[in-house]
Parts: sequence; structure tokens; C-alpha cells
Amino acid sequence: MLQNELYYTLALLQVEGVGDILAKKLIQQCGSAEEIFKSKNTSLARIDGVGKSLLKNLQDKTIFQKAEKELFFIEQENLTTLFYQNQNYPEKLKHCFDSPVLLFQSGNIDLTNPKIISIVGTRQITTYGNEFTKKLIEELAPLNPIIVSGFAYGVDIVSHQTAIDFKLQTIGVLAHGLNQIYPKTHKKYMAKMEENGGFLTEFWSHSKPDRENFVKRNRIVAGISEATIVIESAEKGGSLITAQIANDYNRDVFAVPGRTTDKYSQGCNNLIKTQRAHVLTSTADLIYILNWELQKKEQKTIQKQLFVTLTEEEQKIYNYLQNKENEGIDIISLDCEIPIFKTSSILLSMELKGVIRPLPGKLFEVI
Repeated sequence: MLQNELYYTLALLQVEGVGDILAKKLIQQCGSAEEIFKSKNTSLARIDGVGKSLLKNLQDKTIFQKAEKELFFIEQENLTTLFYQNQNYPEKLKHCFDSPVLLFQSGNIDLTNPKIISIVGTRQITTYGNEFTKKLIEELAPLNPIIVSGFAYGVDIVSHQTAIDFKLQTIGVLAHGLNQIYPKTHKKYMAKMEENGGFLTEFWSHSKPDRENFVKRNRIVAGISEATIVIESAEKGGSLITAQIANDYNRDVFAVPGRTTDKYSQGCNNLIKTQRAHVLTSTADLIYILNWELQKKEQKTIQKQLFVTLTEEEQKIYNYLQNKENEGIDIISLDCEIPIFKTSSILLSMELKGVIRPLPGKLFEVI
């Protein structure tokens, strides 16, 4: 995002009475944040939601001082800004009507991977919840999903740590600005988080982790992902709010059932009982409902390779075909720089070893 447009967008978000929904409407009608401030009051007054009070607030000069201060912080900390109209903005979040106009990012987040899941739950995680969370992420690891959570105590931090252990990208969505960390005891995890993903927030540097910010944060956790998983929750809690938002966004919600007498299973059991969440008893449930069967096949292929000895040239062709849906023998020979007569016999050997299969049209694919 260009610095000039970022400056005016920051200023717009500081106008009293302008939230994300109205800000998007104004930008859409005027073409850009800068054009909003250049537009005449008569033109702005025609936009639904704009009244005399808002027109007056747009003239407030202090909003530009605040924008300039925040812009300095962003540049000083080398933060990435994600504007809702830009390509680097989370794709699924774009479809949420109340998503933030701007997100601030630190770390090495790559959102091109479509397999994004959010894992939430109680801060008082039990042994049962701890073990389930770790097992779930371990079994999902071959599918290489991005793990999103809120970087809080309990289920959140266990999810982030386990993702890091299995070299998965993980994203912490914060309820405050990027000039601090909450809880402070989690500061020790920041470096590893930013190596394997990073942090996202909509909050400015002056924002503190106030109670209402956590509710706003939860809509990002729910909106950014394909599905939200509630591991454990009491009868009331922030994770249930996240689950409700995910339902409102028409996203899949999963809940881990527990004993009726367990305090931190009450919320999950109620989600299931009221049909607001799928029952999650194993990783297979998630894979099936999210239709990740193709990735399951890829997982088996990786495991299969561990038990099959391939020659150097067979391995070369195998690695090549893994990056292709399928390919013809002539192209395989050309790209792998192996003579055609030799490629034919190598493919036959690999077929007999059960690592590839022939298709009509002299095409081959990895099993």
C-alpha cells in the first residue's frame, strides 16, 4: 500500500463515528481514502450513513496528527499493512462484511496457503484438552495447514507451540497493538512465532488489551480461516463467541465433546447439542468434512516412499511428478534430462514398485 494512501486511510479510521463498515462504504463511493477528505460535503452527504455530525468530524485536524504518529511507528517497526482491497489481505476475511479495513502484520506470514484453521478454547486447558490439541496438530502436519489462534493462555499457546514443533506456520491474532505483548509471559515465544508465521492485529500502537478488544479480535480469528475448532470451553467463554461468529460467517465449526460432568466440556457439548458445531473426535472427522481427502492421498504417498527404495533417477522422476498433476513420458524425459528409452524403463520399474501409475494418453501420476 502506498504511503500516501495509508496515511489517509489511517486518518479516516480515526474519525469519530467511522467504523470498518462505513469506512469501506466511503472508500467505495469516493474511490480512495484521500478522495474522501477532498470531496465536498454535499457529495458526502448523499452517502447513506453520513450525517452532519460525521461531516463535522471529518474536519477534525487532530486525526491527521494521530495518523502521522502511527505511520511513523509502522515504518520504524517495519510492519506490513494489509488493506482490505489489496491482494495480500487474507482472502477469506475479505468476504466478511465487518472485517477490518487495515491489518498490521509482523513476522513471516504467507497467506497463499488456503488450508487455514483456527483453534480456540479455554485458558484453563486440561490434560485431556492438551493431549487432544497436540495429537490433532501432529496428525494434520502432513497436510501443512496454517494454525491460527489468539496467543492467550491455555488452548491458544499450546496450539501455537505444537504448530512450531511440527514446522507449521502459525499466526497469533492480537487484541492490542504490536508495540507490546499480552500476556507478558508469552514474550519468550515471539521470536519462534515470527520465524514460523507471526502476528496480526487491527489495533494501533496505543491500544491496550482491553476486554472489548478481545471480542473484536475474535472476528478475525473466525473470519480468516476455513474452520474454527473449539477444543475445550466452559458454559460461557470467548471461544464460544468465536464459534458463533464463525457460524455467522457460514464457516465450519468443530467442537471436541467431553464428559457431561466436566466443567470445560460444557461449552463444546452445548455447541454440538444445538447443532452449531460438528463433533470432532478424531483428525479424520476434520479431514472428511473439509474435503481434504486429496491431501490424505498425498500423506499416504509420503509415507509410502519411506518404505520403497528408489534409484537416483527414479527419485528424480518421483520428485518431478509430485509437483505435477500428471505428465506425459516425452515431457518427463525432457524436463528430467533422461533419454526417452531410459525413461520408459524407469517408469515401468516405478510402476512395479507401486509409487506411480499410468493414465490414458501415456500420462503418469504419483500414487
